[in-house]
Amino acid sequence: MLDARVIKLPESDSAGHHCHEHHQLVIGVRGEAELGVDGRQSRLDTWSACLLPTEAYHDYCGNASNHVLVIDLDPHQPAFSNPEHGDYESMAPLFERPRTLHFDAALHSLVQLCAGEFALAPSNAALHRHLSAGILHCMSGRLGYQAPRPGRTHFSPEAIRRYVMENLHRKISVEDLAGVACLSVSRFYDMFRTMTGTTPHQYLLGIRIEQALRLISGTTLTVAEISHRTGFSSQGALTNVLQKHRGTTPSALRSAS
Repeated sequence: MLDARVIKLPESDSAGHHCHEHHQLVIGVRGEAELGVDGRQSRLDTWSACLLPTEAYHDYCGNASNHVLVIDLDPHQPAFSNPEHGDYESMAPLFERPRTLHFDAALHSLVQLCAGEFALAPSNAALHRHLSAGILHCMSGRLGYQAPRPGRTHFSPEAIRRYVMENLHRKISVEDLAGVACLSVSRFYDMFRTMTGTTPHQYLLGIRIEQALRLISGTTLTVAEISHRTGFSSQGALTNVLQKHRGTTPSALRSAS
């Protein structure tokens, strides 16, 4: 999934805050804005952008003239009919941690051009996706993402699963898993997809869901405790994930058991 839109953030007296289950790129288009991630503030103007990984809790606000271009990239929903989806998935390592990117003149011009095209065709979703994909590709180049080099061709899936199960209650990053495999993040990411047929993000989410379902159906633990043990940020986050990926809720599962 790749979605994009230009929006105005609320002003400072009505600042918003949330997290989401997809990666997000917030780009300054007009005026100024602020994003706070894990207690660290990032100021956005028309020469900067903030990359937010999935489930990164953040607050946001802007001045009276602010407008931002928001691009959502969902690593958990492969669009098999889209031949370019593999390219989008390969960009997931860019969102390994929150970061702010400052533009050069060429990237600044590209963003302003795309924002102008968004304004001219506000309902053209296909155009928005194509322009946003171009911005993502250009930004990945600025951040130095490179294709993996020849080297090790395998790692132990059992060691990865064991690490995940032992640390399921906390946030686990691709960097953590790459460390277990003794590989760079980009090398691990590509090898993992080759060996398992899925991405680390999809794999980790699958285990969290699998364990949450087991605890909901087989124990009397509260849903809040289960969400904590399986690494979801809240009871609501667990419920939303089950609705999205399994079409059910904790209460429905317990009623059926």
